[in-house]
Amino acid sequence: MQHIAITGGIGSGKSYVCRLLEQRGISVYDCDAAAKRLMRTSPTLHRQLTELIGPEAYESHEANKPHESYEPHKPHEFILNKAAVARFLLASAENAQAIDDIVHPAVAADFLQSGKEWLESAILFQSGFDRRVHFDAIVCVTAPEDVRIRRIMLRDDISRERAAQWLAGQWPQEEVLSRSDYEIVNDGQQPLHPQIEKILQIINNQ
Repeated sequence: MQHIAITGGIGSGKSYVCRLLEQRGISVYDCDAAAKRLMRTSPTLHRQLTELIGPEAYESHEANKPHESYEPHKPHEFILNKAAVARFLLASAENAQAIDDIVHPAVAADFLQSGKEWLESAILFQSGFDRRVHFDAIVCVTAPEDVRIRRIMLRDDISRERAAQWLAGQWPQEEVLSRSDYEIVNDGQQPLHPQIEKILQIINNQ
């Protein structure tokens, strides 16, 4: 089984490209959604994050106890205290790294057990995910900076200045592209389907 990653910065339209892949019958593993799911459902992550952050990482223990109708074969959902986790994460770079060191390995293991070949991650290189999983190919979705800023403004209803700040907080697009194997230009001008088809042909013939 091959493993292919698709990445790209905020506003590049990476998620839209993933939806086009889904239309072709390619199921793409969403790292961000998986991380949120695992923090809610994994007893191991519940224990590790509680030990790291403190009992305030999740809502009260009573709220996290399985209720009477709890079915053992179904995953129990813990109630993450997002405000407490955010305070801890933003307190220092070391705190953010400590959370990453817990969550990212769990997501990597979950992906490898998912049976999916394709994975979507906005921070594939920044998080070191590319070192946790061997990828046969990495695809980077790119777009001009001004296009990305406009997309962010429309999506989140924020000012140009704020959108530009978000963009500046990420790795430069050129750096991400230089570490990738293929590029899909999503500038709103070049058709996406031919680019996707060309990459799929190359990957499938490897």
